[in-house]
Amino acid sequence: MISDVFSNVTQWYMDHINYGSITLLMAIESSFLPLPSEIVIPPAAWKAAQGELNIGLVVFFSTLGALIGSVFNYYLALIIGRKLIYKFADTRIANLMFINPASVEKAEKYYLKHGRTSTLIGRFVPGIRHLISIPAGLVKMKMRDFLIFTFIGSMSWHIILAALGYFLYSQKELLEKYYKEISWAFLILGILFVGYLIYKAVTHKKTKRE
Repeated sequence: MISDVFSNVTQWYMDHINYGSITLLMAIESSFLPLPSEIVIPPAAWKAAQGELNIGLVVFFSTLGALIGSVFNYYLALIIGRKLIYKFADTRIANLMFINPASVEKAEKYYLKHGRTSTLIGRFVPGIRHLISIPAGLVKMKMRDFLIFTFIGSMSWHIILAALGYFLYSQKELLEKYYKEISWAFLILGILFVGYLIYKAVTHKKTKRE
């Protein structure tokens, strides 16, 4: 059923590719709905290669849409999610799991310390890029920092997709090959970054004890 929805959305988009539809679908892609950016930007970039759109504006409006969707997720987490998490942390079940308001607050402070880099790198990681705005909202990350690093990460990723679509969209097999290789590279980068944060936290804890 989900594949049918994607198929219908893709067909509609191919018939109505313009800057407005790019912005709309990329806003959806960056919200809580996992609509792949790979079905939005490469076709638009291919249209630009045909002279029907401007490649710079394709990147600009796709990034604008990503910012809109990310801000929606940020405030959704800030208004609803944070209250629920703290409410749960104050329950007996959470306490049995060694979770309490103090530990949640500590986790928030930790994300605030590394949140900018996490937000930036998270925009490149498949399956995470549309969710990375949620922890930023939960910990009340500064909106200025959130927008700057979301913008940089989103635009960088969109430039890569736009370049692939501009030069390779007519060669679908080659496009899919390069996209898979790039996705795996950024996924590995994301895993290494998480591992680095864990290592840093553990070594800091040991140093503090000593």
